[in-house]
Amino acid sequence: MGLTRTRVRVEGIVQGVGFRPFVHALAGRLGLAGLVGNDAGGVFVEVEGAAETVQRFLEALAAEAPPLAVIERVSATPLDPTGAVGFAIAPSRDGGARQTLVSPDSATCADCLAELADPADRRHRYPFINCTNCGPRFTIVRDVPYDRPATTMAGFAMCADCAREYADPRDRRFHAQPVCCPACGPALRLLDRAGRAAGGDPLAGAAARLRDGAVVAVKGLGGYHLAADAAAEPAVAALRARKHREDKPFAVMVADLDAARALCLVDPAEEAMLASPRRPIVLLRRRAQGGAPVGREEPGPGVAASVAPGNRSLGVMLPYTPLHHLLLAEVGRPIVLTSGNVSDEPIAYLDDEAVERLGGIADWFLAHDRPIHMRADDSVVRAFRGRELPLRRSRGFAPQPLGLPWPFPRHVLACGAELKHTFCLAKDGHAFVSHHIGDLENYETFRSFTEGVGHFRRLFAVDPEVVAHDLHPEYLSTKYALELDGVELEGVQHHHAHVAACLADNGEPGPVIGVAFDGLGFGTDGTIWGGELLVADLEGFRRAGHLEVVPMPGGAAAIREPWRMAAAWLDAALGGQDHGRLAVAGRNRDRWEQVLALARSATASPSTSSAGRLFDAAAAILGVRDAVNYEGQAAVELEQLADPAEWSAYPARVDPGGAGPLRLAGTDLIRAVVEDLEAGVAAPLIAARFHNGLAGATVAACDALRDATGLGMVALSGGVFQNMLLLERTVAGLEGRGFRVLVHSRVPPNDAGISLGQAAVAGARDRSRGKR
Repeated sequence: MGLTRTRVRVEGIVQGVGFRPFVHALAGRLGLAGLVGNDAGGVFVEVEGAAETVQRFLEALAAEAPPLAVIERVSATPLDPTGAVGFAIAPSRDGGARQTLVSPDSATCADCLAELADPADRRHRYPFINCTNCGPRFTIVRDVPYDRPATTMAGFAMCADCAREYADPRDRRFHAQPVCCPACGPALRLLDRAGRAAGGDPLAGAAARLRDGAVVAVKGLGGYHLAADAAAEPAVAALRARKHREDKPFAVMVADLDAARALCLVDPAEEAMLASPRRPIVLLRRRAQGGAPVGREEPGPGVAASVAPGNRSLGVMLPYTPLHHLLLAEVGRPIVLTSGNVSDEPIAYLDDEAVERLGGIADWFLAHDRPIHMRADDSVVRAFRGRELPLRRSRGFAPQPLGLPWPFPRHVLACGAELKHTFCLAKDGHAFVSHHIGDLENYETFRSFTEGVGHFRRLFAVDPEVVAHDLHPEYLSTKYALELDGVELEGVQHHHAHVAACLADNGEPGPVIGVAFDGLGFGTDGTIWGGELLVADLEGFRRAGHLEVVPMPGGAAAIREPWRMAAAWLDAALGGQDHGRLAVAGRNRDRWEQVLALARSATASPSTSSAGRLFDAAAAILGVRDAVNYEGQAAVELEQLADPAEWSAYPARVDPGGAGPLRLAGTDLIRAVVEDLEAGVAAPLIAARFHNGLAGATVAACDALRDATGLGMVALSGGVFQNMLLLERTVAGLEGRGFRVLVHSRVPPNDAGISLGQAAVAGARDRSRGKR
């Protein structure tokens, strides 16, 4: 049988994941000659042998690829046989158009964990053990091709043993760029607040101090975390006070799945999320003292009350670095592990910066000398109907691109929104949504955004010709876009971007009935939208319906003080009736009439259709919360209050709106809340009926729009749909009416998904205009 030689190009996440040694081993097993190497486009292969064997090789490339590889395309071109023998790994090639993709950081694999625990292994208890199947990737990459000199491991020269493993195609660490050992790799240090090294074993010292109630800053993959004994109330309370994080729940790291099950109910989908190589924080239902799901009662043992006060859910993650595994084993119980920052700042990732910024919070620092190039917070997910619903997409996910079925005619930068900020770069069929940047409200976060854009542009060779941005003129992301030279600007309305993000997430072009419920977004009429029903596709939209419009007394003050929204909604719902009989008015009697006057005069009281502000009003009326310490807190706690076993709903009209948009009568919901409250109905029932009522009104509005448009598909997006009770009741109601319902599974429904939506809209408009 004659020989054939084939040039193969493999594109996708194929660098830094053991793909070259896999190809080398596969060719050796099949008796093929040739070579394999990295370049800016991915992996190149030349393979020579019998035609049938070469075909088996091509089929096995995708079918047997390493666990971290994501193959997007395999192309083959015939060459003339050379008669060469043997199969070699060629040096990496620089130059050419960059098409390669960078792998996200990945949790420690089972093989490395076995070596970590083996006293006979030379990496026994070494906190930086890794191989081609696990370890740091995105957070240490400075440039591509992905080779050691282009990572933060460049400063660590390999010892003879590591070099031998690195050069052996049969070894699991063959061409593993972060490979190291105690003789040649990074080392731990335990420092005090002044940056002075403590004596003894740093790991044992850090664990002992955690057990003694100290707060310890721990350097992870993408930055520093702040750790405390999760069972020690004084330690967790001290962490809260020093971090200025009054109420927002902390996440907890546990040693393994059994420890997670001891604290929470874990279904198979949640178990798979916890144990995946991405290792996100997973929001789970807490157990009470008797092991049942926690309701309004106190949670069970093992977690201090200050970890997640008043919350039925607990954010739980498993260890994802060798250091975490060792630390959890030493401490012997769960630890709080939260981002190393003062509230509203980006996570600290540079060593000197961490000691300076976190010195007022942490008592000790468990640090090391492997630099972090790109900061990355932990990702947060939860399960919805057995699927992953991301709430924060960062470490473990970024920078893996989202594949879209529509090509981008020109390179796009989408600048995102303001809260929960991400940006997105797009080219060809890829959308590179960034890691979590944070709330774009200060210089440090803004600098993190601009540096991140520059890094992504270099890594993925994106030179934007089109820059998409939000319409809000005061967003820092909008101002950044408007100041760029030599680009074409594309303004995208906030809620259209939400719906477009959901469409892109699901690979659907539309048109759909898009329901975008959130806190606020700048509308095309200059008012603040937030309870929107759009008839939309990727290219454009029509505002087909919205919640009733009410004033926001004091503007941003009404976001911080939900009782102001209660005043506005009560005024709209009850007219001139006296509100003084209601507890919310009594609690705020000193300013109640003043705020009502402000609302009625429209002075410093912008009009809004926001669903988030409607939730705030209901929460304040029910006595849940009059002021918030973090964004969305009142709505979150209203969901926690609601009785999930209650199915009755408050009726809410959907007014036809004449020639204009439909209007959902939020005033009906508020009146019903007041009536039940004054009748002595329990608050958990009222909260549930409110949720059910809004879900029912949404379904009715979609029904009316289907009658008018013939559209039978609905896309749900916006931060309000992080509310599991509202999401479940809305989806069930829509499906019961025969709708096909799209929800998020690849990007969050909150503003972190806005950048993807902006990019998708910009690409669709480019295609419509016939751009190249």
